[in-house]
Amino acid sequence: MEIHDTYKTIATATEPILLKEKSSKFFGYAFAIEKEEELKVILDDLRKQNNGAVHFCYAYQLGVDKISYRANDDGEPNNSAGMPIYGQIQSFEVTNVLVVVVRYYGGIKLGVGGLISAYKTAAQMSLEQAEIIEKTIDVHFLVSFDYQNMNKVMRVIKEKNLEIVAQNMQINCEIELKTRKKNAEQIFDIFSALYPVTVKIKE
Repeated sequence: MEIHDTYKTIATATEPILLKEKSSKFFGYAFAIEKEEELKVILDDLRKQNNGAVHFCYAYQLGVDKISYRANDDGEPNNSAGMPIYGQIQSFEVTNVLVVVVRYYGGIKLGVGGLISAYKTAAQMSLEQAEIIEKTIDVHFLVSFDYQNMNKVMRVIKEKNLEIVAQNMQINCEIELKTRKKNAEQIFDIFSALYPVTVKIKE
């Protein structure tokens, strides 16, 4: 069974795009995020930049194996903003992404259908101008060994082209490595077989 170990996300935050709909203005923003805690900082920042805007609607998706997502209408009618934005994140098949659409009210009501269409389009335009990249899902290992076994460990790292994330070289050495998920089991087995080296997966 082939292990799926890549996912799509956006490279960096996008410049805001503007959609005008019956004198309301919708500004769409897309951000690359790694964890939920980043949301508050980004929203606070957008509120400062968009003084006078009435709604800050958003959706995000995080994770690869375990997906978590949230959609927020921020005072717009139920499911007229957050879910249409989230629908675009799904249709672009990206994760670790936050899309925020900021609305300045222009005095004319758009109705639920008009809102759904405007939020969806602003989200779509934001993601269309984002650079979508493919990343690998990596597994991190901690390899511990005595100094005299350094060559054994380094040989494996070189042969298998492993990336060193961090290292602590004292009398007792520890190296943090990462490899693509699909190679993880094989790499783990190689290090496990190296006596007296110990290896464990870093959670």
